[in-house]
Amino acid sequence: MTLGQVVRTFSVCISAALLCPHAVASTRENRCGWLQNPTPANWWLVDKDGSWTLSVMGERPVPGFDDLPDMTSRDWVVTNAGGHGYGCACIDMDVDNGAGEVVRIYSAKVLPLKRCKTDRSLPLP
Repeated sequence: MTLGQVVRTFSVCISAALLCPHAVASTRENRCGWLQNPTPANWWLVDKDGSWTLSVMGERPVPGFDDLPDMTSRDWVVTNAGGHGYGCACIDMDVDNGAGEVVRIYSAKVLPLKRCKTDRSLPLP
């Protein structure tokens, strides 16, 4: 490889990192809080750090969302027609903390409502 090719390759790598900072900023985390689904296809998790969008009607959900188990099977509070509402859950996911976005979902676990209700760091659902 010539010096010119090395410089070009290095420049491309640096440019990609600068143009897509979220590509290097995502971290895998297990976040727990209120899992909310107030209306069809709209899902987010609210934890001590804020709201994490998982799915929005009319848009593609976060990769891995469609593989989640039924999160409304137990300890689910219905607040709207069609079984829409909220529950308590932990979700294993990649997040971009800088942008406050979920990058990928790996798994989720339904928790008893009591866990979120007694967690003082969480807002009310």
